[in-house]
Amino acid sequence: MPELLSLSRAARLAGVTRAAIQKHIRQGDLQTFEGQVAISDLLRVYPSVSLEESGDLERVEQIKAEAIPRSHDDDTRLPSSDVLISRIKSLADALVQRVARVDALEGLLDEVRAQIAELPRDDPNALDQLGDWLQQRRAALVDETAGSAEARVLAKDTFLRIMSANVKMIPSGHEFLVDGNESILEAAVRSGLRLNYGCANGNCGECKARLISGEVHRIREHDYVLSQREKQMGYLLTCSNTAVTDVQLEAAEAHSPADLPEQEINAQVRKLERQGETLMLLHVQTPRTNTLRFMAGQRARLRLADGAERELPIASCPCNGRNLQFSVRRGEDAFGRAVFETLGARQPITLIGPCGDFVLAEDATEPAVFIAIDDGIAPIKSLVEHAVSIDSIEAFHLYWSISASEMHYHEPWCRALRDALDNFAFTPLVEAACNDLLALIESDLSAPDKARFYIAGPSSAATTVATALSEAGIPASRIATERIE
Repeated sequence: MPELLSLSRAARLAGVTRAAIQKHIRQGDLQTFEGQVAISDLLRVYPSVSLEESGDLERVEQIKAEAIPRSHDDDTRLPSSDVLISRIKSLADALVQRVARVDALEGLLDEVRAQIAELPRDDPNALDQLGDWLQQRRAALVDETAGSAEARVLAKDTFLRIMSANVKMIPSGHEFLVDGNESILEAAVRSGLRLNYGCANGNCGECKARLISGEVHRIREHDYVLSQREKQMGYLLTCSNTAVTDVQLEAAEAHSPADLPEQEINAQVRKLERQGETLMLLHVQTPRTNTLRFMAGQRARLRLADGAERELPIASCPCNGRNLQFSVRRGEDAFGRAVFETLGARQPITLIGPCGDFVLAEDATEPAVFIAIDDGIAPIKSLVEHAVSIDSIEAFHLYWSISASEMHYHEPWCRALRDALDNFAFTPLVEAACNDLLALIESDLSAPDKARFYIAGPSSAATTVATALSEAGIPASRIATERIE
């Protein structure tokens, strides 16, 4: 039986993204066994796997850390002493089993050699040669195992298992890695999954899941009381437990906007960043115990203490539902005036949402084209950050067209992604005509009809681009449009 690895762990070992592993699977370069790949196949495709180099994956993790704020502190990347001891004990148990099996095989070889020695000696030379060969092979096995490429990969995998554990969700089949001492819920949200949760601190019990296999460790006490029956069935709170070994969990996930409840959260302004005379980047922070659950590309209604409100696209990743970003134009309404004239850091603000169905097709792995027109960059930014987080799309291309009087205020973020990701392209445009935009897309993409298109911007401009794409032969099922009024 070949040694098997989950896709997440295979990607981390090879130093590439999950999308790269999935591309090799689609091309037939890698075979899968119940969603896992064999170490021998991984080495055939990535023969230079080493302990020191992690290539693309390090760059992806770096850009995710810089472009997407983490929802927990840096020191949680290292396991606590309790978790570390549990993981080492688990690995020690596995090592004992492996050593016992090796000892048994060595004993079997001794028995085979003894049986050969007792055979009738009709051809003494042949039997001696066979016995000598068996002895030589037995001695060589030690050196071959210690120096083989598969042994090096297994050694690296063993090290990574101390630092992180793989979680596979049932029935969705989604998987993710739990790093350091973070909770299963924190790791799931960071990886772009939408498990059910409410308070995230052990009070409500909405993050309840059932342990199918593997070992977990409670990292914090919780007030919610599981019934004796639930405990016997293996239920746990994902917000209060981390994974010690690779585990399988049974839990419900939100798959569409309709699966998410409307939430009303009393938050506060974290900071305001002026971008020219008419645009403000508004950063909102929710309480730690009540983060916003939403899908990338959705909107929320923001209400100030005096009742002034406005519905805006969320411009940040769902992987961090506590720190949210919005782009606010000055406007003539009370909300716009307050943001530019009176609103300050730490002032209260209420979030109501989410709403909208401009979301990412998460199960699709084909290339994605994001077209932002003016402030349409807000929901597009959220989609892109989420796509980077789930790491399943083959390639991205972002086109952002602005008016001549405006600026690409998120250009540093766009360029950082482009520099960090080999499969991300960014094309800044100024007042690009629809025909010119389509000509660019046709020249940049080898097969535009195979891509998925996400368009966001003023209603008339977004509709014009969507219509032109349809007339060019792009199926309606591959075009998603967000019209911003």
